[in-house]
Amino acid sequence: MADSQLRKFDYETAEIGEEPGSFDYVLTQEMLDNYRRAVEDPDANFPTIAARHDSTALGMLYEGYAGPVNSGNEVEFHNPPIPRRRIKVTGRIADKYQRREKPYLVIEATAVDDDGHILEKTRTYQMLKPDELGKKWQPQDQKSAGYLRRSADNLNASPNSGLQMGIVPSGG
Repeated sequence: MADSQLRKFDYETAEIGEEPGSFDYVLTQEMLDNYRRAVEDPDANFPTIAARHDSTALGMLYEGYAGPVNSGNEVEFHNPPIPRRRIKVTGRIADKYQRREKPYLVIEATAVDDDGHILEKTRTYQMLKPDELGKKWQPQDQKSAGYLRRSADNLNASPNSGLQMGIVPSGG
């Protein structure tokens, strides 16, 4: 799909079942060897997981689809891919829902080799408001902010407290 045909992602109008299309690539022996070195396992059989089939498929449909937080994955491994074989990946939006007032998207991708063998099926859960991540740990009111500031001041006032926590003091 040409870049000019890509749409801006809109959670509200994204449809469950929507298929971004497919893509394919040839798995080379070099790709397999690089994956095995990266995971420090000379017998690793599924370098396809490193290809992020689900996100790649969605990125082919939507312009600038990046930045969601991966909140879960399910991967079914069926048949190890064989070098020099073509792998075809199809993806789809499997679900979308709200949880704790944040939008989530579920993406599925299936990888099949050129002989029709299913290699893997991936289901990824993504939270689409990464700027919301960690807010529950940030103080929401001045009283909490003051308590945290006083706690930090007390920690800094004790000369050894930072060392006990593994913090290296700066400037000395």
